[in-house]
Amino acid sequence: MTHEKTKLVIASTTSIQNSGLFDILIPAYERSTKYDIKVEFVAVGTGKAIRMAKKGEADLLFVHDPFREEKFVAENYGVNRRAVMHNHFVVIGPDRDPAGIKGLKNAAGAFENIAMKGFPFISRGDDSGTNIKELDIWDDAGINPKGKGWYFETGGKMGDTILVADQKRAYTLSDMGTFLNYEQKVELKVVFQGDPVLRNRYSVIAVNPEKFPKAKYREAMDFIAFVTSQEGQILIANYSKHGVNLFYPDAVRLIRDE
Repeated sequence: MTHEKTKLVIASTTSIQNSGLFDILIPAYERSTKYDIKVEFVAVGTGKAIRMAKKGEADLLFVHDPFREEKFVAENYGVNRRAVMHNHFVVIGPDRDPAGIKGLKNAAGAFENIAMKGFPFISRGDDSGTNIKELDIWDDAGINPKGKGWYFETGGKMGDTILVADQKRAYTLSDMGTFLNYEQKVELKVVFQGDPVLRNRYSVIAVNPEKFPKAKYREAMDFIAFVTSQEGQILIANYSKHGVNLFYPDAVRLIRDE
């Protein structure tokens, strides 16, 4: 009779999976922990991940939407929220940049140009952290893109959305990690970056065991301890694609420039 490991369910944003980071992080954690744990991550986007956790269907969140994370904790669904890492959102599009957004000062201005000139924009449209950030930028630009002939929603993960944008020679908002993982598969390039509003912060939150007594709280806290430890943070800091770092650690100060 085979021994069954304790299953730790992490509900996460798809970008951590699409970037390939989980493929590095989870095996390292499973090797290092004193607990007999098998991690199962469900990469569904931040909105759906939070809804799963609110129903007690996950033990831990690994997401990137500070406003909704704070609300989740304030409503007593989660405890021990910890910053893990960040990267940046970028606007990717055709290298020739038909909307002329290269060199603009802010993301809202870039989106305004795309809308004004009617070039196709592909949205995830899936209530993910990336989708919420994109909608915030449209809001800052004073534009409601829904229903416009140039605005398309995939309802899919970041990687799939990049592939659709490539087929349509369109613009989209992506986290840098996923784009770097897909860069060799597409002709799209980074055409806008650098606005401070595009900083993309990732946090972990344990599901509150008082609300969900069946949650694997001890194991969740063990995972949180790992990803915020020097060992976990060095793994994150060293993870790169094509010589470019995908994430920057936030829990432990490591000497390295962005």
